[in-house]
Amino acid sequence: MLLHLSVKDFVIAENIELEFDTGMTVITGETGAGKSIMLDALALCLGSRADAGVVRHQCKQAEVTACFDVSVIPAAREWLHSRELLDENNECLVRRVVTAEGRSRGYVNGSSVTARELQELGEWLIDIHSQHEHQTLLKKANHRSILDGFGKHQALAEKVRQAAKAFRQIDEQLTTRLANEEEYSAKLQLLSYQVDELDKLALQEGELEALEAELKQLSNAGDILQNNQRALAVCRSDAGEGALDLLNHACRLIQDNLDNDAGLSDVFDMLESARIQIEEASHELQQRIDNFDIDPQRLAEVDARLDDIHQVARRHRVQPYELLDVQQQLKTELATLEGDGGNIDALQAQHAQALAKYRERAKQLTDARLNTGKQLADQVNQQLQALSMRGCRFEVALRAWEQAVHPYGAEEIEFTIATHPGQAPGPLGKIASGGELSRISLAIQVIVAQTSSVATMVFDEVDVGIGGAVAEVVGNLLRQLSANTQVLCVTHLAQVAVKGHQHVVVSKQHHDDRTTTQLQQIDDEEKIVEIARMIGGISVSEQTVAHAKAMLNVQH
Repeated sequence: MLLHLSVKDFVIAENIELEFDTGMTVITGETGAGKSIMLDALALCLGSRADAGVVRHQCKQAEVTACFDVSVIPAAREWLHSRELLDENNECLVRRVVTAEGRSRGYVNGSSVTARELQELGEWLIDIHSQHEHQTLLKKANHRSILDGFGKHQALAEKVRQAAKAFRQIDEQLTTRLANEEEYSAKLQLLSYQVDELDKLALQEGELEALEAELKQLSNAGDILQNNQRALAVCRSDAGEGALDLLNHACRLIQDNLDNDAGLSDVFDMLESARIQIEEASHELQQRIDNFDIDPQRLAEVDARLDDIHQVARRHRVQPYELLDVQQQLKTELATLEGDGGNIDALQAQHAQALAKYRERAKQLTDARLNTGKQLADQVNQQLQALSMRGCRFEVALRAWEQAVHPYGAEEIEFTIATHPGQAPGPLGKIASGGELSRISLAIQVIVAQTSSVATMVFDEVDVGIGGAVAEVVGNLLRQLSANTQVLCVTHLAQVAVKGHQHVVVSKQHHDDRTTTQLQQIDDEEKIVEIARMIGGISVSEQTVAHAKAMLNVQH
C-alpha cells in the first residue's frame, strides 16, 4: 500500500507531503484546483512518459517520491528481491526526477532503474483508473488473470502451462527428427556400407606390418638367393680356394710346427675358432639356399592384399594403420544411429500422450472458465445496473487460440461490453467511454477484490455524469472495496466523499507572481465544512452544514 507521497515542483505543485493509511482516501476540491495532480505525480513516479512540461515554471527539476509497504505484495517483493533491492522492512521507496531539459531518472530504494523497470514494478504496486493507458482492464492478458483469480483457477492454469511446456519439448524433438529423416537414412546407409566394407576387409592386429615385411622379402628374393650363393662360395669353394679351405690348410701348417714352436698354440686356437665359425656359417647358408622358395604367386597375393588395405584407407582418408580404430568408431556410430531410429516410434507415442494430457487439462480449465465467466458476468451486470448503466451487458468471451497448444490454455479471454440494447458486445477500450470504463472497472474490482494482487487502487472521478442514489452506490462500492484494498478516489460528489476514511482537500494558492496547488489532509470538523461546500457550492449555509453532518453521521 502507499504510505507516503512527496511532490516537489511538479506542474503547479510546489511542495506536497502526504501520509496515507489503509481504507479509503477521498480527494476533493473546487473545479480547476488540480485534484488530478497527485494522480499524475504517482503515474510519473511509476514510469509514465516524462517531459519538460511537468517541471514547475522557472524550476530546475520536478521530483516525485512514493513510499510503499510491499509486505502483502509477494510479486513486488519477488521483483525487488531478484534485483537485490528488497528492503528488510518491506518498504519500497520509488523516486523519479525530471529536469527542465526533459531528462528523467528513476530510483528504487536508492538504486538507479529504467522507466521500463518502474512500469514493471508499478503494475504490482498501484492501479490508476484515470487515463486508459494506466488501466490494466484494457489489457486482454489481465482479463485472463482476473478471471482465473476470481475462479481460483491458478493451480489448474499452472498444470496446463506445464503440460504445454512438456508437449512443446517433445514436439520439437519429433519435428527435428522427422525433418532430418532423409539425412538420417542417407547417413545410416553410408555407415552400414562403410562398416560392411571394413568387416569384409577383416584386417587383423599386426597384419599390416607382417605383410609389409613379407612383401619386402618376396620382392627381393632373387637378389637374396644370389647373394647367399656368392657368400657360400666365398666361404667354401669346390676348387679349394674358399675361406674354409684356406683356413683348413693354415691350421694344418701351424699344427705341424707346434712340436717345434709351442708359442704358436694361441695362433692355432684363433685359426681353429675362425675355421669353425666359417664352417657353421657355411652350413647355415647352405640350409637357407636349400630351403629358399621363390614364390611369384605368394608375392602377387601379398601385393594384392596390401593394395586392398591401402585403397580402403584412402576412401576413409586415413593412414592404413588407423583402419582398425576407424572400424570401431564407425561401428559405434552405426549402433547409436540404429538406436535413434527405433526412438522415432517412442517419440511419436510420447508426443501423442503429451498432447492428450494437455487437451485433458486444457478442457478442465476451459470448463472452469466458462462457469466462472458466467458468474463474473452476472455479478458485474448486477453492479452496472446499480451504477446507472442500465442496458449495458458485460460478457466474458472465450476464443480459441490459432495454435493447438497454448501455455495459457485452449482460449484467450476478453472482457466485452455492449452499452446499448441490441448492440453487439465489443472490446472495452473501443466501446466504453472513459467514465463508463471506470465504473465497469469499479464493478469488476469490487467483485474480485478478495483475490486481487494490487494493493492500491486509484479512481479519478469515476462518478462523472451520475448523482443522487447512484452516487451513493458508487461511494458504497468504493468503501466496500477499501475493506481489502487501499483506495484513493478523486471525487466531486458529497455522497462519495462522506464514505472516505481519510479526506484530502486540494486548493489553489495565488501569490503575486505564481499559482500553486496545495493538498492537505483535513480533520473531522474541516470535513464537515468541505462536505457542506460540495453540497451547496460556493455558499456554505447552516442548512448545508447540517446536511453534511447528517450525511457523515449516517456513514459513521
